[in-house]
Amino acid sequence: MTRSPLRRMAFSALRRLLYLWVRSETINQSAFTLKLDRSKPVFYVLQQPSMSDLAVLDRECSKSGLPRPVLPVAVGEHMEPAAFFYLTPEPDWFGRQDKRGISPTLDRIVNALGQHAVDDAQIIPVSVFWGQSPDRETSPWKLLFADSWAVTGRLRRLVSILILGRKTRVQFSTPIHLRELVEQDKGQERTLRMVHRILRVHFRNQKAAVIGPDVSHRRNLVKGLVHAPQVRQAIAEHTEREKVTQEKAEAQALRFGNEIASDYTYTVIRFLELVLSWFWNKIYDGIKVHNIEGVRDIAQGHEVIYVPCHRSHIDYLLLSYLLFRNGLTPPHIAAGINLNMPVIGGLLRRGGAFFMRRTFKGNPLYTAVFNEYLHTLFSKGFPVEYFVEGGRSRTGRMLRPKTGMLAITLRSFLRSSRLPIVFVPVYIGYERVLEGRTYLGELRGASKKKESIFDLFKVLGALKQRFGQVSVNFGEPIKLGEFLDQQQPDWRQQELGPQYRPAWLHDTTNRLGERVARHLNEAAAINPVNLVALALLSTSKLALDERALTRVLDLYLALLRAVPYSPHTTLPEGDGAALIEHVQGMNLLAEQKDALGKILYLDEQNAVLMTYYRNNVLHIFALPALLASFFQSSARISREQILRFTGALYPYLQSELFIRWEPSELEGVVDQWLAAFVEQGLLKVEGDVYVRPAPSSRQFVLLTLLSRSVAQTLQRFYMAIALLLNAGQNAISAEELEDLCTVMAQRLSILHGLNAPEFFDKSLFRHFIQSLLDQGVLRQDEAGKLSHHPLLSELAEGAAKRVLPAEIRLSIRQVALDRNEDEPASV
Repeated sequence: MTRSPLRRMAFSALRRLLYLWVRSETINQSAFTLKLDRSKPVFYVLQQPSMSDLAVLDRECSKSGLPRPVLPVAVGEHMEPAAFFYLTPEPDWFGRQDKRGISPTLDRIVNALGQHAVDDAQIIPVSVFWGQSPDRETSPWKLLFADSWAVTGRLRRLVSILILGRKTRVQFSTPIHLRELVEQDKGQERTLRMVHRILRVHFRNQKAAVIGPDVSHRRNLVKGLVHAPQVRQAIAEHTEREKVTQEKAEAQALRFGNEIASDYTYTVIRFLELVLSWFWNKIYDGIKVHNIEGVRDIAQGHEVIYVPCHRSHIDYLLLSYLLFRNGLTPPHIAAGINLNMPVIGGLLRRGGAFFMRRTFKGNPLYTAVFNEYLHTLFSKGFPVEYFVEGGRSRTGRMLRPKTGMLAITLRSFLRSSRLPIVFVPVYIGYERVLEGRTYLGELRGASKKKESIFDLFKVLGALKQRFGQVSVNFGEPIKLGEFLDQQQPDWRQQELGPQYRPAWLHDTTNRLGERVARHLNEAAAINPVNLVALALLSTSKLALDERALTRVLDLYLALLRAVPYSPHTTLPEGDGAALIEHVQGMNLLAEQKDALGKILYLDEQNAVLMTYYRNNVLHIFALPALLASFFQSSARISREQILRFTGALYPYLQSELFIRWEPSELEGVVDQWLAAFVEQGLLKVEGDVYVRPAPSSRQFVLLTLLSRSVAQTLQRFYMAIALLLNAGQNAISAEELEDLCTVMAQRLSILHGLNAPEFFDKSLFRHFIQSLLDQGVLRQDEAGKLSHHPLLSELAEGAAKRVLPAEIRLSIRQVALDRNEDEPASV
């Protein structure tokens, strides 16, 4: 305040107007227990300039009989116009602040004490909180506008007063006697800095106690990014390349930093906790969490990077929610820049999201800022979360890892391995995914729609549906240091260069991505929808009578219990009948009754959607299904033949589906599955030979259904090789073969009524061709044309006879021959 009577009248009017709505109370420190010496001047200090805070303080002082902050106070012979000041000084008329950040009032008081113009001066730090503590607030709407660590504008403060003003709290702290600090005789400047530091720490601790810890690093970190050596180098190169000044390049780097960085806010975390608690209870029947105890143990002393599978936008919300509820720090989450929408983007950013562009290509300055931001997070121990698949899986399969974020992480660790990094795989399994209908359209060929704020209304519409249960399984952690020791034993002694890009970085990063993908699949949560989808999609008419379906499900459960896929894999509770009842309750099964009982089937829409849920667990059933397929065309097979055929085909299945077993482990695992088949009556064993049941038996039907789980994958393999063989040596490139396979698969799916869109997924063919190159079956010449092993035709046909019916092989060969006869139109 000033001596101006006009300003005092205006302030008095403001206070009266404010208290038409606001209700305030003093908390924690009673005004009667402050132990003030009324003979000595009293000053109040508020952290930030705020007329509303000052009005509340003045009202509480009047109520409690304390000296009012807006009245003059004598400091020796000098009269201060008001008994308060701000820790952050008010700007002048031109918006300028004291660069030292020291209040002029405090400067004058310390000066007076130093000259012994006054015996002592008492400073009372005061905090004004609008609304309840976030831990106690139960209204999500109020939490959204509650006090936070971020500096707020006047409009937001006005909204906070309107929403939270009825519960305003004032906290007086114990007075600080300035004479005690001045007597340390450190000089005017040092004493001022000491007082300022004491007050700053005091306000920070007081605020943390009331509204929660400051979990945001944005305010301190972003400006520091531009001073990092690698960013400074990128700025210099940007200045020279773009012909701009250094100031403009630095400003651009700062803009990139602000675009990227998260702005963690405790009140928003609490807001999301309340909203999501309501949301989960509204749409899900429960959330099952497994193996989180191991995360608690490993979080101590490690930089934790959560690497979940990506099936839904719900993934990152659910994981942060569960970690927060279980006493673990929610991670900073890598999110695509497409999610930085109005309202939603700000909420996600304050909930821990940092945003990244889809491509860094052609922007080295942005790349340097982003890399430095992540390195800072890692080195300071902030938990981080990103999706190695890149985007959400539209097919339900584990997507091929995109190794960009892994490479950044690896380079950061090579730069500084002081804090050990551990990857924690998190498998999130849905019985019904929220975006299911959207995926259905995309699987049928619709283009991916850009995210929009209006998608919120679609979510609200989905609240009427039943989405079953969600399982969150934490998999086996991967310690980066130990992984590098296996891959590059001498990595700590190597000269890595200024950019930390050793020659082995690319291959090692790819192997790390595969390791993460396999660990994710190991933590799979198998649910009733997965198993029902697997069973019915293996039938020719997508239908089974109720008793037959029950038998199939009971068989699958028995096999999974006999040969557990992994210690981290979880199975559903109950028997086959209970699983059917559960899936029927979710309206995913149709039924038709006749005199013999119920027939359960998938209608046209659900048939495509259920391929998504089957694909979630296809990696678990791929090996037993492959073994079962050997007996579709052969009644008797020796163990030696089974191992040979399995060894020939398994590398391609493993590469596509990220199956956990290494080829060296295959023999023992195959023996376990064969023993389980024998135990369930699916096979008989005569010495070293395995014999299938009679084709008319129930057991053979069960064996056949199991074999069909992997049939389409094997058909794609055979089709790619058939097209390659028909083209001839050095006649076609990998890209041309990939395109041909996609077109031929679409044609084959129409001819055979295959209702599985991933059958002609181009990326699957691309990956299979790459696997053939990696295995040395194919080679590329200088022009990129493919040549193959001379025995490929004989080997492929021999394997195909074992696993594919004759009519399917004939149809694939015919489609391939038709392509040769009409090559220009196809290509």
